[in-house]
Amino acid sequence: MSSLDFYKLLTSVIIPRPIAWVSSTSADGTDNLAPHSFFTVASTKPPIVQFTPTARKDTLNNVEATGEFVVNFAAEELFSKVNDTGTNFPPEMSEFDAAGLTREPSLAVRPPRVAESPVALECRLHEVIPVGNSFLVLGEVVHAAVRTDMLSGSHPESRRLKPLARLGRNEWSTLGEILEIARIPYSEWEQRP
Repeated sequence: MSSLDFYKLLTSVIIPRPIAWVSSTSADGTDNLAPHSFFTVASTKPPIVQFTPTARKDTLNNVEATGEFVVNFAAEELFSKVNDTGTNFPPEMSEFDAAGLTREPSLAVRPPRVAESPVALECRLHEVIPVGNSFLVLGEVVHAAVRTDMLSGSHPESRRLKPLARLGRNEWSTLGEILEIARIPYSEWEQRP
């Protein structure tokens, strides 16, 4: 199987994948915005998130040049805008402008946040690790901004956030049914029904 076909297989079975909607700014000041569906938490202390560009493009170049980026939350109502920013625009063209999105100043880093996004994680580059044909980008979260209407008490609530996720091919998914189940402590394992 070719590496492209195996990529298609992997992205069809490792699903759903959350989306890091990464804003970055080039050394010359051009704002970039691109979705990355290889994304997760790497550490909680310190808080570090990771995303994986599968090729050297604007996001990776900008993050390496400036050491900063923002992960904006990809919400269901922003579906077409998130997809629009995946277009391979030239480096001198900002996806914010092309997709008609609003820049919001970040508090701790230079790249702007997406004003329409309900959550933004402002990050400073921790490390870039080349892995095969990809690059593991690790960023320490130095500031988190969450819209108050997304909160239930002091925590964001998934039904309010309405996350988008990537599936295989050109398929995307929304939250759908939410299942809840508590973990069973070992001390209670034998007493369970």
